[in-house]
Amino acid sequence: MKTRDKIIYASLELFNEKGERNITTNHIAAHLGISPGNLYYHFRNKEDIIRSIFSLYQAHLETSFQPYEGEPATIDLLIGYFDAMFYAMWEFRFMYANLTDILSRDEELKSLYLITQQQVLTRCSHVLSKLNQDGVIAIDEEEIPHLAETIRMIVCFWIGYKQTHSSQMEITKSSLYEGLLRILMISKAYSTSESRTTFVRLEQHYRELAAAPVE
Repeated sequence: MKTRDKIIYASLELFNEKGERNITTNHIAAHLGISPGNLYYHFRNKEDIIRSIFSLYQAHLETSFQPYEGEPATIDLLIGYFDAMFYAMWEFRFMYANLTDILSRDEELKSLYLITQQQVLTRCSHVLSKLNQDGVIAIDEEEIPHLAETIRMIVCFWIGYKQTHSSQMEITKSSLYEGLLRILMISKAYSTSESRTTFVRLEQHYRELAAAPVE
């Protein structure tokens, strides 16, 4: 792995484990066993590193939430979408935990974030529209953008909600699966008689993951 990539992934690990506010470029350099000068050769500052991490986040969202075509809406297909939501929340949890502050410090990143989230909203709406057409959910077409936005809202702000409404500040996989279960609860309300059993199985699957011992 190139030094630049090592810096990106080491920063992501440290931000997630220690909190982005608590990590400086010196911490990152020391973690990698390189000089601060070597780090600054690749990145101007911490904001520059965060933008590169954001590129990884963008790539994940772009590839994981494409509308399905030419295949049935099976439980495995739905698990793929829900697992992709979990991956975004877990792998980039530092960002969700400190989103307002991070975006307020970097106008360029904020612009990229808004564009990316609008693209996510559009793709999510397309997925929901396809599920509606295939009889997996039953919803008026004009309500689909609002459902997509509600799902996006839970994904983006679940971590902040848990941190401000719980004495436990640590972000765990279990607490993130609780967020997925809230999205499933909302989604199940739109299930059809044919798909109800599928949504019940999905809930059982993610309840088991939420209850699993901490790794």
